[in-house]
Amino acid sequence: MKTHDDRPGGAGGYPDDRDYGAHAQRPRARGAAGPTTSTQGPGAKYNNYYDEDHEYTDAEATSLVGGVDGDSGYHDEIVEKHRKMFAWNAGTDLGLLALRFALGGIFLLHGAQKLFGAFGGPGPDGFAQSLSKMGFEQSAILSLVTGGTELGAGALLVLGLFTPAAAAGVLGVMASAVFAKQGAGFFNADGGFEFEAVLGAMGLALLFTGPGRVALDYGRVWFRRPLGFGFFFLLVAAGAVTAVTLLFYRP
Repeated sequence: MKTHDDRPGGAGGYPDDRDYGAHAQRPRARGAAGPTTSTQGPGAKYNNYYDEDHEYTDAEATSLVGGVDGDSGYHDEIVEKHRKMFAWNAGTDLGLLALRFALGGIFLLHGAQKLFGAFGGPGPDGFAQSLSKMGFEQSAILSLVTGGTELGAGALLVLGLFTPAAAAGVLGVMASAVFAKQGAGFFNADGGFEFEAVLGAMGLALLFTGPGRVALDYGRVWFRRPLGFGFFFLLVAAGAVTAVTLLFYRP
């Protein structure tokens, strides 16, 4: 018994093609009157010759993209596939460079004021007295540590080198300052911590964004994985603030 008939059909095609076009017309019986009828009704399903799992209706067969009145989303799918993926750009690099220069420059100046008395600063002794008034013990040591952290972090931010560590240093120093000034309120005009909060927020931003491509960190492992290193140094900053507060702060 044959399972497939390869002989051409009556209209020049193959038996499998008889469901399509001219082959779909069933010949009239001899002597019968009336027009020929199709083996496929208006709402019948057609089987794709090359893919037997796919069926479509008369309406779908006349549409280029799905149903006559419907939207299959084909255009949106093509656009989505060819849409350009997110990429770093020069505008982002320029913005991060400006942020680093601003924050790093501010901390360079403040660190020089505290360590060397430059730019009209109090120097280490004067800053130690200020720390004592805020309620910190061992103020002479804390004065040198704070000034050194500000100066070093500022220089590293300007260079874009070891940015997560530098940003964590900025964040830690500013968090300690906010804690010490919390009783004075928020606004800077009233002696509050507004200025320190803004600088700390800038440091927190750089902690996770990284320095941008115009930096000495470019290509280093912490540049390629800013999120993981950002969380790590955030914990380092939080630990340093907690240790200073518990060990040296006596309001």
